[in-house]
Amino acid sequence: MSQQHSADTAPTSAVATVAQRSDWWRDAVIYQVYPRSFADSNGDGMGDLEGIRSRLPYLRDLGVDAVWLSPFYASPQADAGYDVADYRAVDPMFGNLLDADALIRDAHELSLRIIVDLVPNHSSDQHEWFKRALRDGPGSPLRERYHFRPGKGENGELPPNDWESIFGGPAWTRVTEPDGTLGEWYLHLFAPEQPDFNWEHPAVGDEFRSILRFWLDMGVDGFRIDVAHGLVKAEGLPDLGSHEQLKLLGNDVMPFFDQDGVHEVYRQWRVILDEYSGERIFVAEAWTPTVERTANYVRPDELHQAFNFQYLGTDWDAKELRKVVDRTLDAMRPVNAPATWVLSNHDVTRHATRFANPPGLGTQIRTAGDRALGLRRARAATLLMLALPGSAYVYQGEELGLPDVVDLPDEVRQDPAYFRGAGQDGFRDGCRVPIPWTREGSSYGFGSGGSWLPQPSDWAELSIEAQTGAADSTLELYRTALATRRSQPDLGAGDSVEWLRAPEGVLAFRRGEFVCVANTSGESVTTPAYGRVLLTSGEITEADGETKVPSDTTVWFTTA
Repeated sequence: MSQQHSADTAPTSAVATVAQRSDWWRDAVIYQVYPRSFADSNGDGMGDLEGIRSRLPYLRDLGVDAVWLSPFYASPQADAGYDVADYRAVDPMFGNLLDADALIRDAHELSLRIIVDLVPNHSSDQHEWFKRALRDGPGSPLRERYHFRPGKGENGELPPNDWESIFGGPAWTRVTEPDGTLGEWYLHLFAPEQPDFNWEHPAVGDEFRSILRFWLDMGVDGFRIDVAHGLVKAEGLPDLGSHEQLKLLGNDVMPFFDQDGVHEVYRQWRVILDEYSGERIFVAEAWTPTVERTANYVRPDELHQAFNFQYLGTDWDAKELRKVVDRTLDAMRPVNAPATWVLSNHDVTRHATRFANPPGLGTQIRTAGDRALGLRRARAATLLMLALPGSAYVYQGEELGLPDVVDLPDEVRQDPAYFRGAGQDGFRDGCRVPIPWTREGSSYGFGSGGSWLPQPSDWAELSIEAQTGAADSTLELYRTALATRRSQPDLGAGDSVEWLRAPEGVLAFRRGEFVCVANTSGESVTTPAYGRVLLTSGEITEADGETKVPSDTTVWFTTA
């Protein structure tokens, strides 16, 4: 039996008008667009807003509720746009404000919502505030909006503390003062081109409340908050007392991450958001030690959702997956916030490649692994994710089953972390390669002038054109899954699952009239036939009231 067992739920019939749905974000499927790599309208090899706008009907027909755009603001692009020079302008490589306005309007006409990235932890070193801070020298009021400090040592030659950059090396850079002498140091938890704001200074909060209103007035439906856990630093910027600090992230509360003071910022922001109609939302990128601490960001007077990085980092293992599902739902229930589920994004190796490799290697992997196995597991993992209560995120291209490009030549890499001696692995380019739309063309339909990162030669058959209408393709699996999710009241909604007895290595749970069975083991298992099969990620066999589920396969049933 193939996945097309659910032919009674056609994708086109399931496209609802999201504007009519209350609390739409509680069970929304949100699609992440990485603007550089989605669609290029002018043939310069770089994706842009007009390219995204031209492809919105594809996203509507895919069946998602909202589109989240990674940064497109004016930026020197030292970190692919996460170094913002002007929060109220579009970088010319992506278009202009009129293009942004047209994109938002077209999306709304197609019943799609638009969520934009907001980067409040740091600016670009080309931001006007920072340039003036350097020009004006020590004691400048503008320096108080960042973290400028004198150095340690006899001549101030040592950094103010021992904090390390996420991208490697010290988190401090010493500046040359206007008189030509070496002077103060400034804090940057990421690249030196990304100085951290000082959120203790009232001008910083005033500025970002104004930025929120600028984009809300333009019509955006929400914000994804980059490094939402990083705004507030511990008083006095104390030493951490250890090296290789990156290994501690996600395990401990750090003096520069997940400080309790961030929550007052978000309470103030929530007051602004609630002034606007249309159920607009905040989504936190918050790396925290536990899902319980993540839940602090989504209390009723703060943000609406927070990314579930604990789930993203879990291996394809039934026991471990059940643990993180239970902990997530238990943590979110007391604050009445929806869980979120995500398998890939612009910072990690695509899950089709992660699952192609042995477990325990983390979220940045440099080897291709067993691609057939990876795709089979990725498809099964997708159906499991979409069956869980809450909101799900889809990263562009995962609906095509794209693998990570692990063999990019060194000379084409652009991830800034790749060029540093320590810190992140720097192999994020592999998940950022532009996606293929057609079988032919200089960039498989991405644009008419090639692509800023080279695409593999075998991506023609992974293209949207090649997979559309192909019954067993991953694209059609996604389309059918999203249509089925919308048509089944027990999918997405709610805050709990009823676990069913299942063989070792198998997850089985009920949600009303819906049952999901996911086999993560390495061999076929036999389970009860829980009802009519709605959808499967691979071939199954049904006979005599039982269902034979192959390894790395997920099945959706309905008892209705």
